[in-house]
Amino acid sequence: MEGDVKRAILLVDHGSKREEANRQLDRLAAAVREKSPREIVEFAHMEIAAPSIADGIARCVDGGAELIVVHPFFLGAGRHTQQSIPELVAAAATHHPGIEIRISEPFGAHPGLIDSVLDWLREVD
Repeated sequence: MEGDVKRAILLVDHGSKREEANRQLDRLAAAVREKSPREIVEFAHMEIAAPSIADGIARCVDGGAELIVVHPFFLGAGRHTQQSIPELVAAAATHHPGIEIRISEPFGAHPGLIDSVLDWLREVD
């Protein structure tokens, strides 16, 4: 964490009409929160379901965040990660002057993801 800056992580997925699909991100956020208790961890959906990105950013700010790292929970760099999410984040940021908001890259070919894929596939009978 950067100095004494209160940091938040906002996990963002696409959003789904299927409630169970949306609850997966909520469960992931809870697991990240448990492993990183000093950070504020929230989640949001880009579209279709609540909470929205604007709502997620507001919850981070309400929790005391001074720096918010938005993580698009996507595998690749596509239109949503390169255009849609940055536009929604920029619009929400106008309501929170003085709060620094950064957007991470999607997972791509991160070595940790590759290891996870291999571990997962080893479990397939």
